[in-house]
This record gives sequence, C-alpha cells and structure tokens, in this order.
Amino acid sequence: MSEKDPLKGIVARLPELLAVRPRGGGGFAPGGKVRTHQFGGHRSSFRGRGMEFDEVRAYHPGDDVRTIDWRVTARTGRTHTKLFQEERERPVLILVDARAAMRFGTRGSFKSVLAAKAAALLAWVGIAGGDRVGGVVLAPSGVGAFQPERSRRRILNFVRAVADATAEPARPEATGPALAEALARTRALARPGTLVFLVTDFADLDAHGVREMERLAVDNHVTCLFVFDRLEAQMPDPGLYPVTDGVAVARLDAERAALRAAYAQRFAARHDGVERICRERGMTFLDLETGTDPADVLHPERLRPFQSAGRRVLGRASA
Repeated sequence: MSEKDPLKGIVARLPELLAVRPRGGGGFAPGGKVRTHQFGGHRSSFRGRGMEFDEVRAYHPGDDVRTIDWRVTARTGRTHTKLFQEERERPVLILVDARAAMRFGTRGSFKSVLAAKAAALLAWVGIAGGDRVGGVVLAPSGVGAFQPERSRRRILNFVRAVADATAEPARPEATGPALAEALARTRALARPGTLVFLVTDFADLDAHGVREMERLAVDNHVTCLFVFDRLEAQMPDPGLYPVTDGVAVARLDAERAALRAAYAQRFAARHDGVERICRERGMTFLDLETGTDPADVLHPERLRPFQSAGRRVLGRASA
C-alpha cells in the first residue's frame, strides 16, 4: 500500500479512472465515428432489419413475418426468414458493482477498485469509438442510473459516480440493493443492439437476477466480467490466518482438507454457474482477477459471446 495514499487499492480515485483512458483511437468495432445524430458509423454486430442481406435461417416464433424468405420456404418445405446487417448508432451500458462484497482483495486492490477501473476503461473505449455510453452504479446505498450519452462531460459524471461508490461506507452486515435490481435498471435503459457489460462478482445472483440477465441477452450483446480474488477461489496453504473487515478480527482455519475442498467447490459452483448461463444464452464470459490489468483482459477483440449449439451467435473474434 502506498505511503502517499493509504487508500490506494481500497478506493478508486477519480484521477486513477481518468488515467486508464487509452491513448489514440478506440471503439468496439471498425467504422469510425457516428456520422449523424440518428445513424451510426458502425456496421452492427447484431442482425436486424437493415439494408444489407446477411443470411437465411429457419424461422423462429417471434420473428418478423415480413422477413420470411418465401422462395427458400417453398423449396425446403420449412419456413425460413432473412437476416440483415444494419448500420446504426450503438449504445454502451456498463453495470459496475461497488457493494460490500466487492470490498475485498489480496492482490493489488479490492475487487471494487478493479471493477471501477474496468468500467472506466470500457467507458473511454466506447466514447473513443463514437458510441453513446451510460451505465448503472451499484453502490451500498442504492442504484444510480445514467442514460447513454456521447457527451464527455456526461460520461465524466458516470465515472465520478463510480469512483464515489468505491469510497462510500459499506457495512458487510447491512442489506444493500440486490444485483437483480441493478440488472432490471440496466434492462430498462437498454435498446436493441446495446453493448452491455456486467462488472460484478455475481455474489447474490438469484433466480430473479438470472431472468433479468436472460432478458437482457435477447436483444443485446451482453458481456459478463466475473470479478474475483484468488483467495476466494482457493484457500492459502494449510495454516491459521487472521482476517479482518476493518472492525472485527476472525481466524481462517485452512488446516482441514475437507474444509479446503468445500471452500473451493463453493466458489467453483458460483463461477461455473455464471459461465454456464453465458454459454446457454450466447453471452460473453470473462474472468477479471485482482492483481491483473483490466486493459489486458478487455481488449475489444476478445469481446464476443459463446458459440451456442444450433445457432450462430453474434460478435467478433476472440483472442
């Protein structure tokens, strides 16, 4: 910990979040800046009703009947629909979690600080690419929502709110807002084709939250950034370790093999459960471990969803 700033790694300072801004160009897709107020310069990764034909696939309930390809339907005996690529303005939404469960870390910083840096980086990349950027800040005291904007001043308000959330007092025993609530707020802000980034440890993901994630994934490109610390995934070497939340001090017993195994299995169940949801719903899943540089993990070329069985999922190639 720095002698100059005793809160370094514990609280995300606004200058730190400004410093993660990449130099030079950016954006999540080629195509340059937005050309007009209503139409974007991106060739969308998402298929819809546009000007450029893309492919034909089997018709699914809910598809627009106006896009049915009657020639292919007549030839195959099965209803098929046309898919198009469209150019459009593309919003970016970032949900960032700074609640009590995120105030933990043994390598470099708390999870909340790493999440804040990742969210700020995503915001700056989006702005550099000409996208409208907004988000939802999940703080101990409540949920703050920011409409997608292209104004750098407005985006600075979002980044400042993220920094403030990491400094907000949080009591581990206090009941704060639920992840499901923040997901619902995110879905309310999203329009079809939005890039949605969920930066959290998913500690309280319940059935309600899963439903909100699934609804988000229907019309949007969702990336789940699973924030964790290595000590959450596996106990340290056998021994007795003092741990504290800043007030109380307890002792972590890492001696018993059965306890060590159960500890690791509990984390794996949460981690693999989120990854499975992403795989089934065509969302991107990325690990974000404390002690790592979010710029190494969040390279735009990596941000694509799983290839789901039986259908081609939208997105760009992964590293």
